[in-house]
Amino acid sequence: MATWSNLSLQDSASPLMEQLSFFHDYTMIVLIMITMIVGYSISYMLMMKFTNRNMLHGHLIETMWTMMPAITLICVALPSLRLLYLLDDSLDAMITIKTIGRQWYWSYEYSDFNNIEFDTYMKPEKELNLKEFRLLEVDNRTILPMTTEVRVLTSASDVLHSWAIPALGIKIDATPGRLNQGMFTINRPGLFFGQCSEICGANHSFMPIVIESTSMKLFIKWMSSMM
Repeated sequence: MATWSNLSLQDSASPLMEQLSFFHDYTMIVLIMITMIVGYSISYMLMMKFTNRNMLHGHLIETMWTMMPAITLICVALPSLRLLYLLDDSLDAMITIKTIGRQWYWSYEYSDFNNIEFDTYMKPEKELNLKEFRLLEVDNRTILPMTTEVRVLTSASDVLHSWAIPALGIKIDATPGRLNQGMFTINRPGLFFGQCSEICGANHSFMPIVIESTSMKLFIKWMSSMM
């Protein structure tokens, strides 16, 4: 049985996703209010059989239905413009990783460290361990430290892909011959799952992404084992 948590957004794991979730809830409240006002107005006019001309003509009502949409658009546009700025904001990142979309798996390069490159393939169902998710688990997880500004550079070697982690509020197109970038900070430890969000071919649905957030100490230990 579906619960509210299954229907709503994933739990936020980054400051950016927290802002996106708040904007989503705020916009939904505005939409509900508009729906209620418009629904009430239509119902009232139908019940009155258009005998109340004040609902159809007059300077007051014309001023109201001109000003109210304009005010509503301003109230929605201002926070959305702020979020667009935050999405494109490029701060000084402490760690940079590069992810390359391929048919049909992901390749990762840790640009700040030498000789750290690996591919991630979806784990076959017969190899899954207890508590691992079908169609979401990979053979090599991407390890990143929490509370650290991370820059992700994306590209592709063949067709369009899209690197997306809903819990982090990040989605970057991977385009052949071009580098796109995104920034995020993970604010808690855990596993965060994503998938390719661009229809890239027959195995498009078998390109999962797994980010494992750890402490800086464990991250350095993992890096040492990879070098």
